[in-house]
Amino acid sequence: MAVLTVRNVPDDVHRALRVRAAQHGHSTEAEVREILAAAVKPEKRVRMGEALAAIGREIGLSNEDFAVFDSVRDQTPAEPCVLTE
Repeated sequence: MAVLTVRNVPDDVHRALRVRAAQHGHSTEAEVREILAAAVKPEKRVRMGEALAAIGREIGLSNEDFAVFDSVRDQTPAEPCVLTE
């Protein structure tokens, strides 16, 4: 897992985080993780697999159609992306 350091958090914000964490029975660190996860991965986000399945249902694709897709699909493993800075 990644480690994240946040500097220069105002005292009043840190105090509010500690209070919120105590209300939820978490450590301050666990509370910050929950807040960050909720901010970047909201429950109502569109999930790619679910969206594609819904499109398939809407246009009436059958299991046989998917079998055809699988038979013509390129089976070559994808190359990982290399990030440069």
